[in-house]
Amino acid sequence: MTQAPRVELTPAAAELLRRLRAAHGPLMFHQSGGCCDGSAPMCYQDGEFRTGASDILLENLRVDGIEEAVPFWMSRSQYEVWSHTRLIVDVVEGRGSGFSLEAPEGVRFLIRSRVLGT
Repeated sequence: MTQAPRVELTPAAAELLRRLRAAHGPLMFHQSGGCCDGSAPMCYQDGEFRTGASDILLENLRVDGIEEAVPFWMSRSQYEVWSHTRLIVDVVEGRGSGFSLEAPEGVRFLIRSRVLGT
């Protein structure tokens, strides 16, 4: 029996990642759990955000049309809050953080979730 992924993408999020990858090269996500947009998943060029001992690699997301996986990192303290859920990365209209690569597109990534086992 295979385990369900801890993080998955909606089709809209996957399409946006393909466009961002074409424009910026290899990508990564980090979700820190800070205030405001800090609790949203931020998309960076891979390696632009430095992860450390307080971060957990939850998933290497595979996206059709992108050769390399897109790592999804989360701060350990945030993971303690979300550990019982499957995270679903989606995209909605509206402007999020100026640090995340999708900001100029007029959209932002956000997390939807499902309790594990449902």
